[in-house]
Amino acid sequence: MRYSREIADHTEELRRFLMKQMKDQPASYQELVDQYGADNVWTTEQVKELYEITSFMAPYCTCTRKSDGQVGSLAFQHSPRFYFNFVAYDKNE
Repeated sequence: MRYSREIADHTEELRRFLMKQMKDQPASYQELVDQYGADNVWTTEQVKELYEITSFMAPYCTCTRKSDGQVGSLAFQHSPRFYFNFVAYDKNE
């Protein structure tokens, strides 16, 4: 017998909205840089060098910054694939 339990995802509606928005109007690299800064936008290759991605829940992923072990999240868009806006998690929360 197989049991399953539905887990409430209070972010699903917002995430679906953001994913649709990014799909309908994907940002260019330069637009993301203008919004988040040149040091906060990465290609897939750059992210692999700087972060260890631990999970995905589009359009976000959780990650660990390799340089200092800081855990946080990144936003990403699928096509063209860019990661941006690293937000560090507070270790006390």
